[in-house]
Amino acid sequence: MTLSKSYRTLSISSRGRQLTTPFPLIALAVIALAFTALPLFSLVWRAPWSSLGNILGRSQVLDALSLSAIISFAAAGVCLFIGLPLAHVMAFATTRTRRVLRVLVLLPMVLPPVVGGAALLFALGRNGFVGQWFDKWWGVSLPFTTAGAVVAATFVALPFFVVSVETGIRQSDPKLAEIARTLGASNWRVLGSITLPLARPAILSGLALAWARAIGEFGATITFAGNLAGRTQTLPLATFLALESGRIEETLALSVLLLGTSATVLIALRSRWLSV
Repeated sequence: MTLSKSYRTLSISSRGRQLTTPFPLIALAVIALAFTALPLFSLVWRAPWSSLGNILGRSQVLDALSLSAIISFAAAGVCLFIGLPLAHVMAFATTRTRRVLRVLVLLPMVLPPVVGGAALLFALGRNGFVGQWFDKWWGVSLPFTTAGAVVAATFVALPFFVVSVETGIRQSDPKLAEIARTLGASNWRVLGSITLPLARPAILSGLALAWARAIGEFGATITFAGNLAGRTQTLPLATFLALESGRIEETLALSVLLLGTSATVLIALRSRWLSV
């Protein structure tokens, strides 16, 4: 690492390559890193570590924790059930079709969460585009229920799963499937014996990302399912309620718990997302 006198630069050697970065860019990079890291550090620094166990052991916190686990795992399961076929179709679709499908799949990822919740409400609510028939035919109403919270979590988590799995399927060697077909294997045999096993790392990472997104969902859930204790009040909603009520220690404890969950997912996926 050397600092040039004539032009203040930083030279960094990485895998045999020499990268020279002007000092002003380094300064801006430090500011960006601080902008990201300082708020997270503040949570950890202010967290009530001595009373963390007592706070997280409160009944309302345990209810939110158990409900978050149920909703997030259910959402991940739904993502696997409906997202795997979609990812497979996208992987083998024509370029034009894939682009259209990808836009539709990625929209929930970039939509404001409240807009996503409103969209679910107008689609699946009691008077919604489809929800009115659920209510009329089967007496099913999703808004402000635990099932509705699962739907909201699935809506925002599905893109993470589908994109990950589609990429994994497309990166697998297509020659293996072609050879299997020439040997008489059916499409289902190729899918179960070659395509899915090769895409297993992408499926697992997609499930982890979808689960992490589901457990951290807030906007679509509170809009579509509400914030009902014991029914739809997940950890993010409980955190918001604690902050709104002035329970600072509880807010910090729940925030640290969610931060630790997110960090754990990233560490678990380090070989796929944090590799250099």
